[in-house]
Amino acid sequence: MLSFKGMRFPIDVILVCIRWYAAYPLSYRHIEEIMEERGVSVDHSTINRWAVRFLPLIEKLSHKHKRQVGTSWRMDETYIKVKGIWKYLYRAVDKEGKTVDFLLTAHRDMAAAKRFFEKTMPGNGTPDKIAMDKSGANKAAIDEINGGMTVSITVRQVKYLNNIVEQDHRAIKRVTRPMLGFKSFRAASNVLAGIELMHMIRKNQFAIDGAATMSAADQFYALAGLVRPA
Repeated sequence: MLSFKGMRFPIDVILVCIRWYAAYPLSYRHIEEIMEERGVSVDHSTINRWAVRFLPLIEKLSHKHKRQVGTSWRMDETYIKVKGIWKYLYRAVDKEGKTVDFLLTAHRDMAAAKRFFEKTMPGNGTPDKIAMDKSGANKAAIDEINGGMTVSITVRQVKYLNNIVEQDHRAIKRVTRPMLGFKSFRAASNVLAGIELMHMIRKNQFAIDGAATMSAADQFYALAGLVRPA
């Protein structure tokens, strides 16, 4: 369960603000205005600090509730602007479109691709097959991983197979677009964890008691260890 010790604002205010930011194409100033209309005066910079601090913690808490993904993956990268420079968000989904994992990196090369796979496989299992684009760096990363395995992962570099993950990128970019770029790599990585979490909630990827009758908001609060704010 999260610790909100020392916070001046109630927990429900904090969670509502960061959930809105991760779920919808809103800026911090938009949320500041919405909260003002609700009688809560909170500065946009404070909401920013909450998002950077708490969103990755909630995403981490969600891991133990995440449903198992399939063994046929689609892997690709998309672009995220940080301090005016494009960085790379590695992402994978299974053939049903369920999110496997994600990783923001400064570079797009074999080392970055290998870090992504090394982060992804321990919690999601080793896939039987991975579809990817014609990137030599991604293929080289899998080749190196395969070198230490008894049963190799099959790599399929066929563009149409990656349509699922390319389409899935759109849900993430829809939320990040109004943010007009992140001010730091840490902020980008932490907020993206929350955006990915909300996207997975919408795809029903968490095994939570009563999830079938819970809204996306209810599931977010449950994963944070709290009931839905009134």
